[in-house]
Amino acid sequence: MVAGELLQEPVRCGSADDAHGSEPKALEGDGFEQDGDQYTELPMAGVQVIVLDPGASEHEAPPEEEQAMLTEGVKPVQTRLYMRRFAVLAVFSLYSLVNAFQWIQYSIIANIFTFYYQVSNDKIDWLSMVYMVAYIPLIFPATWLLDQKGLRVTALLGSGLNCMGAWLKSASVAPHLFGITMMAQVICSVAQVFILGLPSRIASVWFGPHEVSTACAMAVLGNQLGTAIGFLLPPVLVPNTPDDKELMGHNISIMFYGTAAVSTLLFLLAVVVIKDKPPEPPSRSQAVLRDDGPLKDYSYKQSIFNLFKNKAFVLLLISYGVMTGSFYSVSTLLNQMILAHYEGQELNAGRIGLTLVVAGMVGSIICGLWLDYTKTYKMTTLIVYVLSFIGMLVFTFTLDQGSILLVFFTAGVLGFFMTGYLPLGFEFGVEITYPESEGTSSGLLNASAQLFGIIFTLIQGKLTTDYSPLKGNLFLCAWIFVGIILTALIKSELKRHNMNRSTDSKALQAVPTECPLSETPSNGCVLGSSSPDCSQEKSV
Repeated sequence: MVAGELLQEPVRCGSADDAHGSEPKALEGDGFEQDGDQYTELPMAGVQVIVLDPGASEHEAPPEEEQAMLTEGVKPVQTRLYMRRFAVLAVFSLYSLVNAFQWIQYSIIANIFTFYYQVSNDKIDWLSMVYMVAYIPLIFPATWLLDQKGLRVTALLGSGLNCMGAWLKSASVAPHLFGITMMAQVICSVAQVFILGLPSRIASVWFGPHEVSTACAMAVLGNQLGTAIGFLLPPVLVPNTPDDKELMGHNISIMFYGTAAVSTLLFLLAVVVIKDKPPEPPSRSQAVLRDDGPLKDYSYKQSIFNLFKNKAFVLLLISYGVMTGSFYSVSTLLNQMILAHYEGQELNAGRIGLTLVVAGMVGSIICGLWLDYTKTYKMTTLIVYVLSFIGMLVFTFTLDQGSILLVFFTAGVLGFFMTGYLPLGFEFGVEITYPESEGTSSGLLNASAQLFGIIFTLIQGKLTTDYSPLKGNLFLCAWIFVGIILTALIKSELKRHNMNRSTDSKALQAVPTECPLSETPSNGCVLGSSSPDCSQEKSV
């Protein structure tokens, strides 16, 4: 192909079919569209494009420039989906499930563990709180490890620590070994740091653009399912036998050894199944992030700096922390709120917690499917946020109405929207921060959730104890309303989605989407988009 000067004509924003007013034309083998004697590279929203016209000028290019153009190969981006992606997702979801189960297995039968280990309730509470406390200081080294060493090392570390903590618990079944079981729970809490930030990374690296949000929701679902099983299984495995402490220890031992055996199996599966990435990328947005791509000089510190400079991400960071922290607080204090109005309903309190989580699992899947179908990230996130606020208000003002069935219903509705928000926040964060690491953005979102969860649990718990559940719930309602305002202020730029809509590889560059109002091209210059909002989210 003869290299000529740049064709000086404006490039419109949008997809290929937007630019030509019709369906994209078939590409030649080198990735260009043939139109008469011109070879024009197809434009793409939000990225840099070059337009070559061999007949635009009779002047020859300088020898150096001509040689550079001739030797520069232009190949279409090759993407492929592998069946292995489902195995990777399944193994991750299962060991994430076990980690969540180990988090809740103490608090759901707190009275049994306080009796067996002869400790106070607050020490048993710390067996759950340590998960949130450990996450905040360890998230930065964990996300650094994910970015520097990759998905496989991080996943094996999380699964391995989860397995180690489970076996150490099995060695702590004796009334005088509470310190050992606390140490084991600390190890499991460290494992959680290497687990919670992986759903969006696994989804982006292994799944295609039309299934990435659903995959993220499924990965989050594993953790939620573990919490649900944690509400249900421990009371069955370890019934309260205060007259036979030896039998109680035997039952606890069965639960711990069973958990350790499952954790070991999943660790071995993780060693065999989980890889950093597939041989070929699943999407164009991943193609430009390969090791030989534009991010080869990636800096973790610079990535963190870039994320905090991103105003949209900072707003999402706060709003995600408020919503998820509120959910953590409600889940932790649910037993106290129920018993304050329904004395002697401990069993139903656990069932209401199970309803909360199971409804949230359904919400997560539906929200993930909806995102893959519509790509309306901000609109969906804002609607779910508003519905969560309404659900929280209804739950707050119907809690004391004397109907336990009504509480089941309102808790289910609340869980559906609150937990359904989790994958929305992850995926929205990846979209507005692309090409920054998915693990870093997800890790920061989780850290914000843990921080707000600790603060909200302490404050709501104090208000609930000193005054009433109504006061504590109204405190959360006020903060969720603030979260709605912050979400509405987020500027929705779907950078990853726009990259995936590209139809050739020459123009693919992982750079922030900027659309200057005008560009004056010349030889060797790069044309930008002309519309300031070319990467904005479109409504359905």
